[in-house]
Amino acid sequence: MVDAYISNVPAIAATFELSLDAIALTPSLGIVSRLITAASTTPDAKAWLYSAALVLIYTLISLPIGFKFGFLKLDVETSWEMIIGVMARCLLSPAISEELFFRILLLPHPTEKATPTTLWLWGGISLAMFIIYHPLNAVTFYPDGLRTFFNPVFLFLAALLGVICTLAYFQSGSLWMPVAIHWLIVVVWLLLLGGYKTLNS
Repeated sequence: MVDAYISNVPAIAATFELSLDAIALTPSLGIVSRLITAASTTPDAKAWLYSAALVLIYTLISLPIGFKFGFLKLDVETSWEMIIGVMARCLLSPAISEELFFRILLLPHPTEKATPTTLWLWGGISLAMFIIYHPLNAVTFYPDGLRTFFNPVFLFLAALLGVICTLAYFQSGSLWMPVAIHWLIVVVWLLLLGGYKTLNS
């Protein structure tokens, strides 16, 4: 069920055998320092506006495609117990756990002054792993998600989410911008656009 999906990210992430030396792309920031820096960076007004623009772009792309192909449908969950539970659980996983692994651990922090080539390289690797993670999750830990996580529309929307979360991180240098975006989009999908029933059908 949904609880299983949003609780097993660390187990999936552990299957990616990347050494800490490979993840720590430059000598300027070690892996621990990168985590601390990203978590302690407070987004400024520019970061919030930039992220709001990214969410708007995501919305303008995802809604027409999702509705056209029948992946999204207006289906509002009305149980307050479910609403509060989903909002709380989604903050921890997938929002924080996935962003910590796929963005913060894998991508250079802006203070590392990585070259554009390095940003593109690791941005691509991170995005590919983020996309592959979802079908892998369904095959290994969450069989109820097979139909959803192999859906091409879902994978496209997941890829688009990965792109905007990466851009938000590169712009802000903060863990909390991609976490907020990821959390908002997943919660809206689960509670307003039929995601909860899709995952449990």
